[in-house]
Amino acid sequence: MRIFLEKHYKILIALILGFMFVVSVLNAKNDSAIFDETAHIGAAYSYVTQHEIRLNPEHPPLIKDLAGIPLLFMNLKFDTSLPFWTGELPKKWDDGQWLAGRHLLYEVGNNADQILFWARFPVILISLLLGLFIFKWTRELAGKLAGLFALALYAFDPNILGHNHYVTTDIGIAAFTVFSFYYFIKFIKSPTWKNVLLGGLFVGLLQLAKFSSLMAFPIFGIILVVYPLVKMSEGKSRIKMLGEYLGKGVLAFSISIVVVWIAYFANTFHMTKETMSQSIDSNFSQSDTNVKTIYTNKVLHLLNGNSLTRPLSTYGIGIGYVFRRVAGGNGSYFLGHVSSQASRAYFPTVFAIKEPFISLFLMAAALLLVLASALKSLRIGGEKILKNVFEKTKEYVRTNIASVSIGSFIVLYSYLSITGNLNIGLRHLFPIFPFAFILTAKVIFDFIKNRQEERTKKILYFFIIILSAVLAVQTALAYPNYLSYFNESVGGPKNGYQYVTNSNADWGQDLKRLKVFLDEHPEIKNVRVDYFGGGDIEYYLGSEYQTWWDSKRPIEKGWYAISTGFLQGSIYGDDKTAENSYRWLAGIKPDYQVGTSILIYNVK
Repeated sequence: MRIFLEKHYKILIALILGFMFVVSVLNAKNDSAIFDETAHIGAAYSYVTQHEIRLNPEHPPLIKDLAGIPLLFMNLKFDTSLPFWTGELPKKWDDGQWLAGRHLLYEVGNNADQILFWARFPVILISLLLGLFIFKWTRELAGKLAGLFALALYAFDPNILGHNHYVTTDIGIAAFTVFSFYYFIKFIKSPTWKNVLLGGLFVGLLQLAKFSSLMAFPIFGIILVVYPLVKMSEGKSRIKMLGEYLGKGVLAFSISIVVVWIAYFANTFHMTKETMSQSIDSNFSQSDTNVKTIYTNKVLHLLNGNSLTRPLSTYGIGIGYVFRRVAGGNGSYFLGHVSSQASRAYFPTVFAIKEPFISLFLMAAALLLVLASALKSLRIGGEKILKNVFEKTKEYVRTNIASVSIGSFIVLYSYLSITGNLNIGLRHLFPIFPFAFILTAKVIFDFIKNRQEERTKKILYFFIIILSAVLAVQTALAYPNYLSYFNESVGGPKNGYQYVTNSNADWGQDLKRLKVFLDEHPEIKNVRVDYFGGGDIEYYLGSEYQTWWDSKRPIEKGWYAISTGFLQGSIYGDDKTAENSYRWLAGIKPDYQVGTSILIYNVK
């Protein structure tokens, strides 16, 4: 079996990625716009047509640029004389990005479904490229079978499939984190000028994917200092090697900044100094009492004062916006509570209930094997526990720099996510998912290879193949409910919203399915809709509905279609009372469930 799989590994890669491509394309076609896509797609089209970053500056432009390219060939209508573009909005500054997206998708006669599909297509391609990279890197670390196994863990992860067809930055940051670590570690192992250039290029692309990429920089810095100190000297003093690494590391970082500058210049060369100043003052007011905000304003205006540094001013706006948003939190429902204050139990709990049991088991097994190996390396027995620990650590770092680097990133990123103040979805852990799959595959297959008995190896290989096949079948059976996937511990995708919502369960993906449902149930008339998401109710349902919300009174007899996110937020929100909430629905079982995120009630 092992020889057969190794011989035909290319066919297996094609089959695995083929499955991923088909279900992703189908969901890209059938899912309505999720909440964030309204802002992202409008901004994407404005970037590639207007070359100005007025909309959605909280994210770098790379993923939106890629999403916007197919839209250039569609002859779309987009009126830049409207207030969403000119800035003449009565409310907060970022309303424009949402209005622009709604305008492009639903208000001027464009085909919204066509726009959604083609804007999503580049993200699907990025996810496939990431799959190939996961195989490539794992094969280099542990062989072809390990590469296939890591690819299977990735491609059959319902949470990855739930997000790899949306115009958001989540899959993009996961992909470019892997790409940048791969090429940066190549530079660390062999600091040739070619690898300096490639390392700098991909670190630059990483910064252009999402601002959370900054979490990778502490690991890059530590690697840059530690590796030359443990590397075999090769006739050079360690101090001289350290100096060489630091010099080339600074050069690689400088190259990354040039890459960032080029991308921002391409997206802002139509922005005037005055427009940029308005954007700076809108985000970081000079009248703010926060000292950090005042100094940020001054620095950004300084960068804006010169046409050469102006693109970096826009980059700075985005970084500042993200830090401010993370500090402010984001209200979400989690285990019977609604709060903008993060819970440290959030990410561990959501990970445990949303990842497939098989994946959880394999990751836990790999972690136990690592711990057992670490204990064994201490050589407990007649010798002292700490004897040679330092030398063994140096040797391990020197011979396993890739595993050390990505393992350290997993620990750091997990810690910062758990202790941060932004609990709005498992998707925020995506940057560490590929690394978890790679390390799990490497640890398990290294363990198998080190078994002395051939029979034991065959049994373990067979066991891994069976688990991979079961995972694939389970994931196929979960179609199309990947965004709202939950494992059996909480009752599966249709029950997960009772534990946590937002992008874990309800992001607005089922509005088009509501249209299909209503067409199949003509007895349901004048449905009262309270929908959370980026879709437009009138665009899909016409006039056969009423707009509803939780505090609307009196409660009427008839049919209701309510998004689970709104329902849970209303029932459990501390700022809600029985008179202005959906608590009257708390004890009523819905008559139908559309997809997983819209509940249908017949109130009599």
